[in-house]
Amino acid sequence: MTVLDITQTSGTIESTSSRLRKAGYLSPVFLISSACILAMVFAAILADWLMPHDPLSPDLSKALMPPFWQDGGSLSYPLGTDTLGRDMLSRLILGARVSLVAAVSAIFVAGAIGVTLGIMAGYFGGLCDSVIMRLADGMLSLPIIFLALILGVVYGPSLANVVLVIVLLLWARFARVIRAEVLSWKTRDFVNLARVAGASPWWVMWNHIFPNVVNTAIVLGTLQVGTAIMLEAALSFLGVGIPAPAPSWGGIAATGRNYVTSAWWLSTFPGIAIMIIVLATNLLGDWVRDTLDPQLRQL
Repeated sequence: MTVLDITQTSGTIESTSSRLRKAGYLSPVFLISSACILAMVFAAILADWLMPHDPLSPDLSKALMPPFWQDGGSLSYPLGTDTLGRDMLSRLILGARVSLVAAVSAIFVAGAIGVTLGIMAGYFGGLCDSVIMRLADGMLSLPIIFLALILGVVYGPSLANVVLVIVLLLWARFARVIRAEVLSWKTRDFVNLARVAGASPWWVMWNHIFPNVVNTAIVLGTLQVGTAIMLEAALSFLGVGIPAPAPSWGGIAATGRNYVTSAWWLSTFPGIAIMIIVLATNLLGDWVRDTLDPQLRQL
């Protein structure tokens, strides 16, 4: 390799690094938050291969074993065991799958409903706007925990109830934000030209309005993942979320609330997992907003 080739290769690497740094891909916030979220995703996908023990099989002879660094702990159960002798690490790994499925399902459904209704409300205005926005205000004013308790008593705890409660809360947030975006986009010249050309309202909304609000929807969805995980954990903690024996982080924490002084790891480890993922999703959501917003990207 000649000196010229080495110089060109070095310049290419520096140019690539410069572009990545300018785009924010080398920022500590992006790297750390992405690493935390990817760890959760991999744990959820590969849970069957990563779990060292069966998270659902009790073994009372090993009940309430402390983490491996405390007296009585074992490297076979690095994070200890619960009141039934089940491995905490395995239950946290499987709980990542449960929490991720609930959060992603709810965000996808809430986003689809909220974006659709938000575009309709902003574009049509008038009675359509009033009805959708008053419905959104009503959803935002509902006591979500109380509603979840009612559903849990009537239909029993289930994943479907958790997703339904989260959707009822989050779709209104999508609708209000998207409506505000549509109000500014529908007065643009290209939208007026499409109307003059005879395009139907639905064609205009899908081909001209939606592509310009999809970035906002992505940012909002990213920011709401943490909210969805928190809601799922809260509902499971109260006993109206994911039913036993399926482990969820909120349910795992609930089993340790009576053992805080004697078995602190039962509630501490799932609480730390919830805190890390919620913080990571919020930080990543802020980064996505800064990256997709051209005005913020120029600052």
